[in-house]
Amino acid sequence: MIAYKSGAQGTKALLKKTVFLGFCASFFSAGCVSKNNSLQESAIPNVVTKDIQIGIEKYIEDKTNGGNGYFRFSSDGDEFSFKLVKVHTEYLSNLGPRRHFACVDLVDTEGDVYDVDFFLAGDPEEMSVTETTLHKLNGQPFYAWEQSRNKTWKRVPIENASPELLGVKKGLDQFEFKYSAKLPTIKNSARMWIPLPSSDQFQDVEIKINKSPGKSSVLNESTHGNKILFYELSPKDSGMNLDLRFSVIRKEKAAYDATDEDLSMYLTPPKEETFKNIAEGIVKGKSGELVRSRALYDHVIDRISYIKYGTGWGKGDAVYACDARTGNCTDFHAYFIALARSIGIPARFAIGASIPSARDEGGISGYHCWAEFYAEGKWWPVDISEADKYTALSTYYFGHHPANRVEFSRGRNLVIDPGPDSGPINFLAYPVFESDGEIVKIPVKFSFKRKKNSNKTTVSVR
Repeated sequence: MIAYKSGAQGTKALLKKTVFLGFCASFFSAGCVSKNNSLQESAIPNVVTKDIQIGIEKYIEDKTNGGNGYFRFSSDGDEFSFKLVKVHTEYLSNLGPRRHFACVDLVDTEGDVYDVDFFLAGDPEEMSVTETTLHKLNGQPFYAWEQSRNKTWKRVPIENASPELLGVKKGLDQFEFKYSAKLPTIKNSARMWIPLPSSDQFQDVEIKINKSPGKSSVLNESTHGNKILFYELSPKDSGMNLDLRFSVIRKEKAAYDATDEDLSMYLTPPKEETFKNIAEGIVKGKSGELVRSRALYDHVIDRISYIKYGTGWGKGDAVYACDARTGNCTDFHAYFIALARSIGIPARFAIGASIPSARDEGGISGYHCWAEFYAEGKWWPVDISEADKYTALSTYYFGHHPANRVEFSRGRNLVIDPGPDSGPINFLAYPVFESDGEIVKIPVKFSFKRKKNSNKTTVSVR
């Protein structure tokens, strides 16, 4: 593990040097045809998201082949050499007749990941790119999208964006959440474990639809109080779809009184002595539980960059996060928890999904996780990876979780009976699918639809 260097800024310094493109350019009108458009609907081919994905992947592939193995991009004299990482299929959009939108992750030669917005025009297999802009660098946005009353979209400078445009919905939020997956081929037998979101004082969850293959039952994980759907599957379940839908009312979370629970389970320090050395250096000369916790929070923001590239990230490995100084939300919060526990501050982990705040339905890119620490007789919510993305919200995320999220499960290294042959579950968001004793990754999709006027409801959350 590398030694801590005070004032490490990493991506922050690079972000300030990066060219910002087009704050005020207009988005195409979503799904609308201009009155002056003489095209007949019958002449316009039906375009689905798969067509847009094929179109943007072909464009990037062609440019890469012509760029000696790199997708070359230039702006205001700055030259970029990119490799394709991911096409965000959940954000592919048909904006109108022969007009489309794609969001793509590209990595440069230095290992920095850029979220790039592409606008395309044309029919399937004949699409061309009309505009390309850099949207995010290592998860940090240069601008936000805002929809106008006439249904067009425009870019908004981050410093002028409202919290809702930056992912925060306050008060109450109500939505239907869909959790779906497709089973692979099963030769003999298989088992699967899926988190079952539960109601608590901040969320009210009701199962609306449960279309499940095989034989299912609910398991209770006693250490953290999780409920888990357990499936026993056979070859006849091969290729079948799992479709779970939940009605969720979620309340914004602030610091809340701790119940009479055993805090010792949230104090187990990491084995590596280095975490204690780092944490003691950070809080040296600082008194008070909140002051010390805030110092650790700020340190994690300064030290870790939100980069989902390479190997090792996404496992919630505190050692990896400390050494690599990169990772996703699991790595940010694993590192914070390790530091906090090493100096006697109870801290714990939770995982679920963050519901987009600037739109009311559609796909969700994947899971999201967060943490809580104990101080002054209360549990204090923190979301450090989001604070890293949106500097203006770093104070909010120290002590708050917004209403637009749903929690699946709490804790790490979950022990259940029956459990996977591989042992305790690291954390539970995506399905854990075990076939003939081997863990197999299966595709999973999250989507949502918000109920209107969700902030005006008088429904109380238990």
